[in-house]
Amino acid sequence: MSVFDRSYEMPWRPAYEGYASVAWLAAFFYFLYQAVFSGTAVLATFSLAMFALTAGFFRLNQAVHVLTLRASLAGRSMETISASELRKLSEDPKRLWLGYGFEWKPAHAQRLYELSKLDVRQFVVSSFVLRLLGYRPTPQRDDEIGMPFIHGVEPREELLYQPLHTFAGGTCIAGTTQSGKGVMLTHLVSQAIYRGDVVVVVDPKNSKRLKSAVVRACKDAGRHPPLEFHPSFPDRGIRIDPMYSWQKPTELSSRIESVMPPDTSGAFKAFGWSAVNVVVQACVTNEDRPNLLKLTQYIEGGIEPILLQSLERHFVQHAPANWRDLVLPYFKLARDMKKRPSEDASDQLLAYVMYYKRDISSSFRDKSIDSQIKVFEHNREHYAKITANLLPILSQLTSGSLGKSLSPDPFDVNDERPVMNLQKVCDGGHVLYIALDSLPDPVTASAIGAIFLADLAALAGMRYNSGQYGRPVCLVVDEVSNVINRPLIEILNKGQESGISAICAMQTLADLADRLGSPDAARMALGNLNNLIALRSKDRLTQDFITETFGKTYIRNVDVTMSTGQDQNVVDFSGSFSKRLTSSREEAVPSDILGKLPNCQYFASIGGGRLVKGRIPILLTDQ
Repeated sequence: MSVFDRSYEMPWRPAYEGYASVAWLAAFFYFLYQAVFSGTAVLATFSLAMFALTAGFFRLNQAVHVLTLRASLAGRSMETISASELRKLSEDPKRLWLGYGFEWKPAHAQRLYELSKLDVRQFVVSSFVLRLLGYRPTPQRDDEIGMPFIHGVEPREELLYQPLHTFAGGTCIAGTTQSGKGVMLTHLVSQAIYRGDVVVVVDPKNSKRLKSAVVRACKDAGRHPPLEFHPSFPDRGIRIDPMYSWQKPTELSSRIESVMPPDTSGAFKAFGWSAVNVVVQACVTNEDRPNLLKLTQYIEGGIEPILLQSLERHFVQHAPANWRDLVLPYFKLARDMKKRPSEDASDQLLAYVMYYKRDISSSFRDKSIDSQIKVFEHNREHYAKITANLLPILSQLTSGSLGKSLSPDPFDVNDERPVMNLQKVCDGGHVLYIALDSLPDPVTASAIGAIFLADLAALAGMRYNSGQYGRPVCLVVDEVSNVINRPLIEILNKGQESGISAICAMQTLADLADRLGSPDAARMALGNLNNLIALRSKDRLTQDFITETFGKTYIRNVDVTMSTGQDQNVVDFSGSFSKRLTSSREEAVPSDILGKLPNCQYFASIGGGRLVKGRIPILLTDQ
C-alpha cells in the first residue's frame, strides 16, 4: 500500500507546502541569529539552521510545483505560425511535425479525472501568481471555445514529432465543424508538399484556407503551381480523364459500378456493370479509348453505332474478301422486317447482324459482338429499366461543361486547357487540387469524387503490379463521408504497398454509416486507418469510437470514511477514521472531455498506440 501512497498525487488543492516552507525559513533565520549573534551552541544551531533552510527550499519547491500545475489550468490561447516557420520545423523529411503538446500518460488521465470532481474555477491562480511563477504561455481567452484545463494538466509541452513511416497506414482526422480539421489538414498537406510527395487533395467544399495553403507551400518549395479541377469553374482548371488508367477493360466497369448508389438485391448494380462492360469491350475491340461521354452515348442513346463499327471490323478480318456482296441479300430481308429492335436500327445494321449470325458466327464467333447484339435485340423499355441506376450517374458526370472536363478530347483545338490524368500527375510529381463544389450540388460532387478515387485505386494496382512506385503519393480527402466508396477503402487497406498514404477527415461516424449503409461498415472502413487525430467531437457515437481507440488506464480513487459515536455515559466518546486507495480501469480520455476540447486542440493515437495531447497553431498563408 505504501507504494500506491507514494504514487498517488492530488495537485488540485491549496499549496499547503508554502505555509510549511515559510515556517522552515523562519526557523532558519531564528537559528542563524542564535548562531551568529547570540553565540549559543554555534555548531548545533548552525546545523539546525542549514537543516531548516534545506527543508524550507524542499517545501517551497513542492509548493511551486502545485502552483505551477494550477497555473497551467488557465490553458493556452490559440497561436499562429508563418509558412516559413512551419518549413523550418519540418526540415527533417523523415519526421512529421504535429504541433505542440506532450505524451498522454496515466498521470495526466488521473489529474483529469480528479478535476471532474471539483469546481476548476476555485483552483485557477491569479494573474499576479502567474507573473510571480514566471508562467510564460498566454492563457486561453474567455471568448475562445472549449475548456482550458484539458491541456493544462501538463504545464510543460514540447514539439511533437512522429516518424513519417508511422503515418503510412493512413490517418483519420475526426472533429465537429470549426474544431480545427482544416487547420490540421493545412499543416499535413504543406509538409507533404515540402517533402516532394505527389499530393492529391479531394476537397468537397473548396476550402479557401486549404487551397491557399497548398498554393503557398508549392511556391515555398519551388514546385509548380497546383493543378486545379473545379466543376463550376472549368475555364481556369484542367481537363482530366478518370477513365484513363486501367489494365483490364473490366476495371472500367467496376469503376462505374463503385459510383452507383447501393440497391438491396444488387441486381441493378450487376445489370449496370454488364451494360458498361459491353460498351467498354466494344470500344477496346475497335481500338477506341473509352471515356464517360462514349459510355453515356452508347448506353443512353443506343449501341447501334458502335455495333456497326464492330461488325464491319470483324468482317474485314474474318469474312471472305467479297463479304460486301454476300451481305446484299440480307438488305432485302432487313427492309421487309416489320418488327425492328429499335427505331434507330438501320437496314444496313440489321443486314450485318443477320449475316454475322447466319454465316460468320459459326466459324468466327466474337464474344464482344455477341454481347452487343444481345443488347441491341433487348427490349428497349426493359433495358432502360434495368439500367435505371446507371444512367443518372453517367448524366451527372457528362452534363454541360463537365462532359468536356472529364472526357477530354486532346484533338480539340478550341480547348486550350491541359489534358491530364492521375498517372501523368503521379509521374510528373504534381500537386492536384480537386474541388467538388458539394454545397450547391452534393449528388454530382459525390459522383465526381468517387470516380476519381476509383481511378486512383486502379492506379495503385498498376503501381503495385509493376513494382515501380515512383514518388510517394499523399491522398488527402476532406469530408470523407461525401465521397467514400469501395475503391477508397481498398486504398486505405492496401494503398501503402503501392506507395500511397491517405489522410481522411470526417465529422461524425454517423455520416460514414449513412454513406456506407451501417455503423458496422463505417467502423470497418475506419479500421483500415492506423492513426487517429481527434479534435472536438459532439456526437456520442463518434466519441465512443474515439475513446475505444485510445484504450483504458488505471485510475486511483481514495475513499475516506469517518465516524463518531457516544454512549449513554457522556464521558464515553469514540471515533474512527479510515482511508482506502482503490484502482479501477477507466477510459484514458473520458468521452465527455472530447466535447469540451478548445479549437485546434486534439488527442491522437499514433504509431501503434502512442497517445499524445497536442495543439496546432493556425497557419498563415498570406505573408
